[in-house]
Amino acid sequence: MTINQTQDEIVEEFAELTDWMDRYAYIIDLGNTLPEYPEADKTPQHLIEGCQSRVWINASRSAEGNIIFEADSDAMIVKGIASLLLKVLNDHTPDEILDADLYFIDKIGLSTHLSPTRSNGLLAMVKQIKNYARAFKVLDSAG
Repeated sequence: MTINQTQDEIVEEFAELTDWMDRYAYIIDLGNTLPEYPEADKTPQHLIEGCQSRVWINASRSAEGNIIFEADSDAMIVKGIASLLLKVLNDHTPDEILDADLYFIDKIGLSTHLSPTRSNGLLAMVKQIKNYARAFKVLDSAG
């Protein structure tokens, strides 16, 4: 599935939830679906700067060369937001990730319903994911 197809699917899922308490509960449920994040990777190197809660994101490459992300947070809602980002961006090429317009964030109302500190955290997570994509792209061109 393309990044935009996944985003459209998320927008449809959220359209069925008209109450923001239901949407928050769904985001928290999504966070609980993230695979277990290795304790050994909960290092300052993987910690996202700019988040009020602690968020870790790590990236590796699949055999096909796509980027595989792992994430965790000590805050349930933030873990759910990370899960949404990974659902959209996981297992794509560096170029696809760098070119992605993450319109689902606005379309589901996330940008307007998050506190300023959580919004900053969301932006910091997106920035870090795109930084990983840039780094892998540089590695690809170098070698």
